[in-house]
Amino acid sequence: MNLRTSLLVPFALLLASAAGCSRPFDIKTAPGLVELQDQEPSYAYRAISPEGVAVAVKVVDLEENQGDLAFWERATSLRMNQLNGYAMLGESDLKSRNGVPGHEMRFGHDESGKPYVYTLRVFLTHKGWPSKGSRLFLVESGGPRDEVARYQRALDWMETTLEVD
Repeated sequence: MNLRTSLLVPFALLLASAAGCSRPFDIKTAPGLVELQDQEPSYAYRAISPEGVAVAVKVVDLEENQGDLAFWERATSLRMNQLNGYAMLGESDLKSRNGVPGHEMRFGHDESGKPYVYTLRVFLTHKGWPSKGSRLFLVESGGPRDEVARYQRALDWMETTLEVD
């Protein structure tokens, strides 16, 4: 199995699992953005500004023993860098509003000579009895670098409202 194929396996699992998810999270939409309805099944939430700055949440129900937070951090980082061509700009640990540990990765790349930035936050929760397994939350934000800078306060505020179950 080559590197490209091995990196696609976790994300094929993600897309296949995401379709039936409900909304086991809460996030508030900041002024200046609107929540989009009837999104493709891989998104549980998506909001966008008129300039194209977007925030999205994907939720994936995982079976028992399908990786810990460190696994999903690494798989996501490799996918963004090696498959999508994004450069890692920085990373840090963080927590959701309700205290769930997560990890944030910041990326950049150019599209048609224009700089774009993309932030990805990864959270993993464990389901309680009687079900087993975990839930993976991928919280994405990004767009053209200058527009993201204009909306940074709104994006930061949205991040502080996020609760994951």
